[in-house]
Amino acid sequence: MDFYFSEFEKRTPPQPVSYSPSRELLYQYLATCNIALGVWYLVWRWGFALNYDAMWFSLPLAFAESCAFVGSVLFAFNLWKTSDEPQKSPPATINECINDPMDDRPIGVDIMFPTYDEEPELVALSIRDALAVRYPHEIEMNIFILDDGRRPEMAQMAADMGVQYITRDNNVGYKAGNLRNALEQTHGDFIVICDADTRPFPSILENTLGYFKDPDVAWVQTPQWFFDLPAGERLPAWLKKRLGTPISWLGSAVEKIYGPVTLGRDPYANDPQMFYDVIQRRRNWANASFCCGAGSIHRREAVMEAALRSYSHQISNEHEEIEKQIRKLTKEKSVDHEISANLRQEIIFDTEFTPYKFHVSEDIYTSLILHGDTEREWRSIQHPTIESKMLSPQDLQSWTVQRFKYSGGSIDIFMNDNPLFKKGMSLKQKLMYGASFWSNLSAIWNIIFLFCPIVYFLTSIAPVDAYDTTFYLHFLPFVITAELAMMIGTWGIAGYQGKTNFLSFFPVNLRALWTVMRGKKISFPTTPKSRQQGLFLHLVIPQIGVFVLSLGSMIFAWYAYSSHSFGNYSLGGLILNSFWTLNNMMAMWGMIAAACWSPPTDDASTTTTEENKELDYGIE
Repeated sequence: MDFYFSEFEKRTPPQPVSYSPSRELLYQYLATCNIALGVWYLVWRWGFALNYDAMWFSLPLAFAESCAFVGSVLFAFNLWKTSDEPQKSPPATINECINDPMDDRPIGVDIMFPTYDEEPELVALSIRDALAVRYPHEIEMNIFILDDGRRPEMAQMAADMGVQYITRDNNVGYKAGNLRNALEQTHGDFIVICDADTRPFPSILENTLGYFKDPDVAWVQTPQWFFDLPAGERLPAWLKKRLGTPISWLGSAVEKIYGPVTLGRDPYANDPQMFYDVIQRRRNWANASFCCGAGSIHRREAVMEAALRSYSHQISNEHEEIEKQIRKLTKEKSVDHEISANLRQEIIFDTEFTPYKFHVSEDIYTSLILHGDTEREWRSIQHPTIESKMLSPQDLQSWTVQRFKYSGGSIDIFMNDNPLFKKGMSLKQKLMYGASFWSNLSAIWNIIFLFCPIVYFLTSIAPVDAYDTTFYLHFLPFVITAELAMMIGTWGIAGYQGKTNFLSFFPVNLRALWTVMRGKKISFPTTPKSRQQGLFLHLVIPQIGVFVLSLGSMIFAWYAYSSHSFGNYSLGGLILNSFWTLNNMMAMWGMIAAACWSPPTDDASTTTTEENKELDYGIE
């Protein structure tokens, strides 16, 4: 079967960004200056720059600025320093990976591919690559297809390729339940978690199992790499194809002045290098790099031990809570011993033991359990080098489903089982996890940032006391040092498209927040692996609305200022809000353009929106 990504098979992954002590020191200096200037700005902002004649407008913006500043402080802490774990030679036997020696033997590794509705031909590519995994010592390696779709053709494919097939008669717990079912039937010392489209490189085990020579290492996460990201088309070629050769000369002239311009390159900002090579990698020093599912290697002992301890705590907490309710109803000081024992037994029968939490974000949930295990103090490691390749969402509908699951899962943990208020994790770990949770609440203040310039343009009411020299003396140093710190701190990895996508992400983020606040569960729809043709403008109606309102209000305000026909605008206020609005519009335009982008129609593995009806957001 010919897939759309066949032409990208020979792509090679980027190497990890080289560590630079001098660049890190410069970042720490700039980040410290930015935080100090941010505190100075916010003290002045709250104490001296509120517009008391329009507190309905001034207070929300000050609140949004404060929330954003908290996020920037947490992000600065996340990026503070790099401490890559030294890579060790691969262990030859199991005794090199444990504290208490046993009868020595080769290491056992289970490579698992959970699947539900992915095409067998797609899974076959992943199995083929897994069969090519090498190791310099004797090893017991088993490959498993975990099929929640219960498909005879998948079982036959597993038999034909010489790998093992595991299924079950239900889908309880979705992917987490699928993994639990597999763990009950397997015995490898280490477990490699892959998605159905994860294509492991031959080096994945020899480059990662060495970390487990430290008996306290519970899991190693490797970077995810989307090898199928659209390459885009240079501006002259794009113009020539649509408008002819003469017009393409204009594109060539533009590139001579501006530099290379590529259209249609990764319209969804899927490239995860910023996340893995910068954010996750910088969490190693705090032992707070969390599991991201695909491409992770787990110590079975850690997963099972932490699960047992979590299971015991869950039973004890529920037992204590029910007894508390019984004492409240009966007015007794204690519950009869026999009743208490029977109650505990009933809770045990009703509580499922699961190594992987039945949750849409089972990977980060497992990380939280392991990092919070005070008795064992497990460690995690973000391996810097890419060891597998996988597929990215290829249309806005698939991207939206994926981002909704990520955001909703994190918000659900934050709202309903927040580990930051529990004992177990260190302050450094809590701050790192806090940065992740806080970022998923950002739509609350991002929507204020989007609408504030619109309100100013339509009313001429300023959210600050005045757009005067004092304002700029406080505001500009803070903003400039923030941008400089970001440029240095991200090691040259382009981040502007990611930041604008983060801003334009607000409708999905808000819907995820609203879903969790209503007590609804985020369900587990799989992300489609085929390209879907068609326009998805219905998914970006809020972004279109913000774009039109921003443009219209800005034109209105400048016309009113020049004609003196309305309001009391200041030139400084108009200039500042115009730059602010243009940034917002660029962010919205990126998402709108992504909704209009379609892959080539001659791709073999492509479906249309007529064939794939709109996926729901995954709400139960």
